[in-house]
Amino acid sequence: MTQPTKPPDRDDARMSSEEYADLLDRYQYSTKEISMGKVLKGRVIKRTPTHVLVDVGFKTEGIIPNEDFADPRALEALREGSPVETMLEKTDLKDGYLVLSKRRADGVRAVEMLDKAFAHGLTVTGTVTERTRGGFNVDVGIAAFLPESHADIRPVRDGGGLIGQTFKFRVIRFDRKSENAVLSRKVLLQDEREKTKKRVFGGLVKGDKVAGKVKSLTNFGAFVDLGGIEGLLHVSDISWGKGAHPSEHLTVGQEVEVVVLDFNEKTEKISLGLKQLTPDPWTGIAEKYQAGQKIAGKVSSLTDFGAFVELEKGVEGLVHISDLTWSRKLVHPKKVLAVGQEVVVTVLDVNPTTKRISLGLKQASPHPLETFRRQHGVGSRVKGPVTSLTDFGAFVEVEKGIEGLVHVSDISWEKVKHPSEKLKVGQEVEALVLNIDVDKQKVSLGMKQLEGDIWEDFFGRQRTGDIVKARIVRLTDFGAFVEIVPGIEGVVFTAELDEKRLEKPSDAFAVGDERNAKIIKMNPKAKKISLSFKQAVYDLEKQDFQRFMESQDDRMTLGDIMKDQLKGLRAPRKGTKKEDPHD
Repeated sequence: MTQPTKPPDRDDARMSSEEYADLLDRYQYSTKEISMGKVLKGRVIKRTPTHVLVDVGFKTEGIIPNEDFADPRALEALREGSPVETMLEKTDLKDGYLVLSKRRADGVRAVEMLDKAFAHGLTVTGTVTERTRGGFNVDVGIAAFLPESHADIRPVRDGGGLIGQTFKFRVIRFDRKSENAVLSRKVLLQDEREKTKKRVFGGLVKGDKVAGKVKSLTNFGAFVDLGGIEGLLHVSDISWGKGAHPSEHLTVGQEVEVVVLDFNEKTEKISLGLKQLTPDPWTGIAEKYQAGQKIAGKVSSLTDFGAFVELEKGVEGLVHISDLTWSRKLVHPKKVLAVGQEVVVTVLDVNPTTKRISLGLKQASPHPLETFRRQHGVGSRVKGPVTSLTDFGAFVEVEKGIEGLVHVSDISWEKVKHPSEKLKVGQEVEALVLNIDVDKQKVSLGMKQLEGDIWEDFFGRQRTGDIVKARIVRLTDFGAFVEIVPGIEGVVFTAELDEKRLEKPSDAFAVGDERNAKIIKMNPKAKKISLSFKQAVYDLEKQDFQRFMESQDDRMTLGDIMKDQLKGLRAPRKGTKKEDPHD
């Protein structure tokens, strides 16, 4: 049979009735055998770049334009001899061939299929072609509508992901006359899920082992597919160790065997366990690990509050941040340990009920102060840099990781209000060890003690009754504090300030005034000194008088002196008061 020289792509002038009748007679077929609207079954003879040549069982072949195939994949799949359904598009012959339509044939079959599926609750297959208002258009041979609420069991967030995909649908509404069809994928999925649910839950028994596949991982666990229904493998049931992220034990797609811990068909919840496949390592843990025991382990993870150490498979203990080092300052675990590091720790406490073990890293080695105390006893001299200053003193690093405190009162024998008056951070200083308290982790240092005890020296040199120079440093309601020598202070009570009665010391005295003072009382044990300005004046006058007397002629008698004194006195007038010699 002659092949067409070119595909018929446009209508030529219609044949005359005589010519058409002649062709009908020539090819010996009648309109009764092939008519408009009748679906024809044929086989592919040949594919060309523009059309498909089809044998529909008559002496004249038919041609189907390539664009008449809605699914390009279906067109590509055609081979010589492939079956194909079509329909007569035109009764006019085109270059000796019948013009056929695949699209119209698909439409007829689709209408029949939709009608049957709607009537009997059957499924139809279609491809989502585009998104439209309120849903999607689906090609099932004809265009059908899929409401967005029926696209899936769960709300569809990304509708674009459905475009181009082929699914099975239920027909929930169909009008054959208008060929208006509404589909639902949700109803079909719900029916299938219900069947799967009954099948899966029907085979579940608590304590049984079941096989599944890890579907997804979350912070709180892993979802395992048991054959259409997912169960939750909580993070606490993955491993006997602490609750690490599921990704440390499982991967998506991994085949696993798990234990059914619990299930509820009504709520569709299934609890699964993985660690239950192995014995609980915490059984008899109190007999295995006891307080004070030293044991080797491996750092499994680090947190802001401490480090977890694996003692054996599934058994981990916590080294709290306060038990990492003997340092008074908290150090972040990352600065002390690394994941995977082998360490020796001391068991501090074991609680089998809560499955917690407290560990100590610093307790596994001697306290640095114990070593320091053996090397530097009380009274030893030490050196080190000033690390910080506070209102109450200065911290000095006497050894790596060990600091001692020089209290502000022990910096100098002089009065020091703030350590910054004498010291600065970074300054190298020498001090005397005054006390070491291992329990309280305190080392007390003194700097002034290196100079000797000036109080001891003062009490060794001075005696009660001595007159000394004193400078007023503070005034109070009860008297004045005076500095005798740098670092040595005493008090002059109000009654000893002046012969005159004073309401308050500030009426006659000021800070900075220097006066002669007589030591009237000393308490070496309490390091207290009482002085008197008033008595110092009297004693000095008495000493002056004695020196004067010693300087006069030995022949002069006391009577002569008294006579000379009386000559200067006048008798008081009547009616007048005797003048006060102190006024």
